[in-house]
Amino acid sequence: MGLDISLTSTGISMREETSVVATKYKGAERLSLVSETILNLCIDNSIDCVILEGYSFASRNSQAHSIGELGGCIRMKLWEKNIKYVEVPPTSRAKFATGKGNAGKAEVISAISSKTGKTFIGGGADDECDAWILEQMGLAKLGLSPYSWSSTQMESLSKIDWSPLVASEDK
Repeated sequence: MGLDISLTSTGISMREETSVVATKYKGAERLSLVSETILNLCIDNSIDCVILEGYSFASRNSQAHSIGELGGCIRMKLWEKNIKYVEVPPTSRAKFATGKGNAGKAEVISAISSKTGKTFIGGGADDECDAWILEQMGLAKLGLSPYSWSSTQMESLSKIDWSPLVASEDK
């Protein structure tokens, strides 16, 4: 499963199908709804490893604490159910999608649509696209992606600790 954590529309990609968990709730209600939804999807779909985007430490976002809380709740619930997760730095995700780590959201969506024909439109489109990319990164690491990725794109996988994914595949 690829997972792009967002306060308003967390992107999910499973078996190349994307969706979002969208909510207008705030505070603890949002933390509970989103983290429980993600956990239930993992359990219902026998997901044993989640590829999620790590925190953007360079971000100047006033929502950084709230995103950190949500990310922490999701990580805790996964850990409690022994569901492994791999954290991918945002720059690695962008480099995998476009060949450069500082690509913007529109550039990422455009590059993926151009390469694969997949379209991401509407509210949460960038979150769905990011989740799809994260899932593809895991599949590419395992040699299971249905797409061919350039050496630059594959190089973006080298700075990620994939041991949780590899361990889950050894089961």
